[in-house]
Amino acid sequence: MDKNTVFSGVTKALLAGVLVAGVAALGGCKDDGEGTAQAKAPGAEKAADAIPVEVSKASHRAVAASYTGTGALEARAESQVVAKTSGIAMAVFAEEGQHVKAGQVLVRLDADRARLQAAQSEAQVRKLEANYKRAGQLASQQMVSANDLDQLKYDLANARAVNNMANLELSYTSVVAPISGTIASRSIKPGNFVQINTPIFRIVDDSRLELTLNVPEREIATLKAGQPVQLQVDALPGQSFDGTVDRVAPVVDSGSGTFRVICAFSGGGALQPGMFGRIKIDYDQRANALVIPRIALLDDQGTPAVYVVRGGKAARVPIKTGYTDGEWTEVRSGLKPGDAVVTAGKVALRDGSAVQVIGEPAKKPGSKPVAKAAAGTEARQ
Repeated sequence: MDKNTVFSGVTKALLAGVLVAGVAALGGCKDDGEGTAQAKAPGAEKAADAIPVEVSKASHRAVAASYTGTGALEARAESQVVAKTSGIAMAVFAEEGQHVKAGQVLVRLDADRARLQAAQSEAQVRKLEANYKRAGQLASQQMVSANDLDQLKYDLANARAVNNMANLELSYTSVVAPISGTIASRSIKPGNFVQINTPIFRIVDDSRLELTLNVPEREIATLKAGQPVQLQVDALPGQSFDGTVDRVAPVVDSGSGTFRVICAFSGGGALQPGMFGRIKIDYDQRANALVIPRIALLDDQGTPAVYVVRGGKAARVPIKTGYTDGEWTEVRSGLKPGDAVVTAGKVALRDGSAVQVIGEPAKKPGSKPVAKAAAGTEARQ
């Protein structure tokens, strides 16, 4: 074997060793990377399992026990103005939206015929009065019988009644307002022929408005006259109006199981009859109640419960509730001030689920406090 052959074999052996060492090094690097990934995987999976939630802390505030309902506002008094006699409308003195007083003349009808009938009946009365007076003088001289005197007396009384009726018909030619209020509608114009008993105006007394509720009989012991009422109407968003419970019907309707509660409000302002409103009647107050948002309550049936965040996990806690006032619910037992109840994200939770409170920094598994880490570094140095 010559020298070239021996050198060539040695060279190949060295190259093969270098390749094997390189492959082994690469294999070692790959294993190290996979090991690091596998070491990090459990922590990453644990962080991914935490359910994001929003919380609110139980706190003290004033709450009120109240009954709520809906209904339409009505005028306390309303009247259809009708003509009590027929005739042509000679003049109309009121327009829609105008405020009128009781007894004010609204329409003047043609009164010529009624005026003549009144004058004719009055003349007949005067004639019979004169005859009755003369007959009385003659009767004292026994020249007129008592029978004839009585007949004249009855004729005179009848003539006076006819005259009174004629005067009443004459007064009907002036159509007057039966109540004070605002003209809500008008269905007459000057020159129209008006039939007897035909409605020509509608007047509403808007100085005081009422809203009637049909309340379940279980509330009959809580709602009383004089209790404060708050009203909000769809036509005036953002505004609230104060009133009172005016009266409560003492009888429960056997068919519906309800009783009537009438609430009164001052009129003459923005409120108008016919507006649809939502009312709240406060019948009790608690000045320092422990409350939570109403949306924190779980929707399942049975005992009221909430999820409370404790140690990064959700705990299902049964509670006893009290009054509900708007968006707040009173908690009588089961929670203490400062407990963080879940208000959003509770649908995905189970008792013991890991949670991440939105807005709070996430805690990494295995992390150490900064102070302890710095102390370890100094010790190593």
